[in-house]
Amino acid sequence: MTDTKQSTVLITGANKGLGREAARRLGKLGWKVFLGSRDEGRGREAVEKLAADGIDAVLVPLDVTSDESVAAAEELVRTHTSRLDVLINNAGAGGHAVHPAQANLDEVHGVYDTNVYGPIRVTHAFLPLLQAADHPRVVMVSSAVGAFSVVTDPEQPVSKMHELAYSSSKAALNMLTVRYAQAFPDIKFNAATPGEVVNRTFAATDMNNNMGQLTVTEGTDSIVRLALLDPDGPSGTFTDRLGPIEW
Repeated sequence: MTDTKQSTVLITGANKGLGREAARRLGKLGWKVFLGSRDEGRGREAVEKLAADGIDAVLVPLDVTSDESVAAAEELVRTHTSRLDVLINNAGAGGHAVHPAQANLDEVHGVYDTNVYGPIRVTHAFLPLLQAADHPRVVMVSSAVGAFSVVTDPEQPVSKMHELAYSSSKAALNMLTVRYAQAFPDIKFNAATPGEVVNRTFAATDMNNNMGQLTVTEGTDSIVRLALLDPDGPSGTFTDRLGPIEW
C-alpha cells in the first residue's frame, strides 16, 4: 500500500467468525475498521474487544436484508470518512441444508436475501464512497460450494451434499463478482473462499458447527490478501487460501 492515509474497510457480518478475524487482522495493520453487525449487542462486544487490542473500530448496525438498515449504515460511515478503500461482503446465511425434495421457496429466498441480495444492496449503497478512494477493492466472501468445478468433482465431499439454497446462492454471488468487475474496471472485485479446494478443507466457523479443519485465521487468508491488493492486482477472480481456483 503506497497510500499514507489511514485505510478504511467496512466488513458486513463482522461481529464473529471470519468477519471479526478479518477486522482484527486489518485493524492490526493500522486500518480504520467499520464493523457491520446485525446484532448490535454482539457488534458492540466485538468493537470493544478490538479497541482493547488497539484497533480503531466503529460499530455499524447493519442488516444486509434491509434497505433502510443499509442506507443508515452508509450515512453513518460517511460521517467518519469521505471514502471507503475496501468493502468486504462477508455476511452470510447457511440455510438448513435440506434435501431438494424438501426445499421450498421460503428456504431458498431466506438464504438469497442475505447471500445474494445483501451484497447487491450494500455494494450499491457504498459505490460512491468506494469510487472516492484511490484504488478501491470489494471482496465477496463466497464458498467453494458455489464452484461448479468443485460440486461436479466426485472426489469433493460437497458433491454428495444434496441441497439447493446455499450452494446456488454462492454460485450467484460468484457471477455477481464477475459482472461487477467487468462493469467497474476502476474497482477490484474478487471472490474468496475460506478454504483449500485441492486439500478439500475449509475453515471452522459457527455456520458449519466448527467442523472445519482450518482455523478462522487461516480461513481469512484469502480475504485479507484480496483486501490488500495493489492497484495492479487482479479483478474478477475466485481464490482460496492457496491461490486462484476454477469457477
